[in-house]
Amino acid sequence: MTRCFTMEYAIWFRVLLFGVRRLGIPLPLGGTSVFFHTHVLKEIGAWDAHNVTEDADLGMRLARLGYRCDLVRSVTFEEANPQLGNWLRQRSRWLKGYAVTWVNHMRTPLRLWRDLGTGPFLGFQLLLLGSVTAYLAMPLFWVLLFAEVTGIKPQWLGAVDRTVWSLFFISLPLGNLTMICAAILALYRRRLLGLLPWAFTLPAYWSLGSIASYRAIFELFTMPFHWQKTQHGLARKSVSRTETD
Repeated sequence: MTRCFTMEYAIWFRVLLFGVRRLGIPLPLGGTSVFFHTHVLKEIGAWDAHNVTEDADLGMRLARLGYRCDLVRSVTFEEANPQLGNWLRQRSRWLKGYAVTWVNHMRTPLRLWRDLGTGPFLGFQLLLLGSVTAYLAMPLFWVLLFAEVTGIKPQWLGAVDRTVWSLFFISLPLGNLTMICAAILALYRRRLLGLLPWAFTLPAYWSLGSIASYRAIFELFTMPFHWQKTQHGLARKSVSRTETD
């Protein structure tokens, strides 16, 4: 899991965010290594204390007020989450925060469109809403794939048009292949070529995100402001136990 976590971070910080910036889409800021002009931070009201991804929301608000965030080619180390339960809590918090950020800004969609412009507005939808819905839709993709491979199809699947089936069987492998290629590029940029064989395990790793997404949506309606704590130091404890054993 830690290998996949490392690759995922490399994709995000070494490939995707640079593409987001180049396309002019508002950057969802991360929680570490972010630098601000203090007067700007005060001007926009600083962080939203009720948003569990307050950094991503801050990036959107900066963009709406005409400020531009940029990226610095540097490295900030973060502990890769080694335990599934801890990983799910962390990931569900991130996805819930993205959903909250999307809902907050889409309360006035026309104003958001005017603030950002057409391209960044569409990018905002893809980045925040798309990040959540892609995970939510993943079980349906696997059900359709299972039905096609085994021939066991529930009655409701009979109503699915063949064109939809064709699009599905193109998009699923193409999407995974694209992200695997992004992982290979990211690992090359980070000089982590030893992880290359593990890039092909990423589709299975991303499937775990579907569990986190449904938990995130449940919490969005039941406890939207609850912060699922991430336990840190687990990697060091694991190493200590190994050395002791």
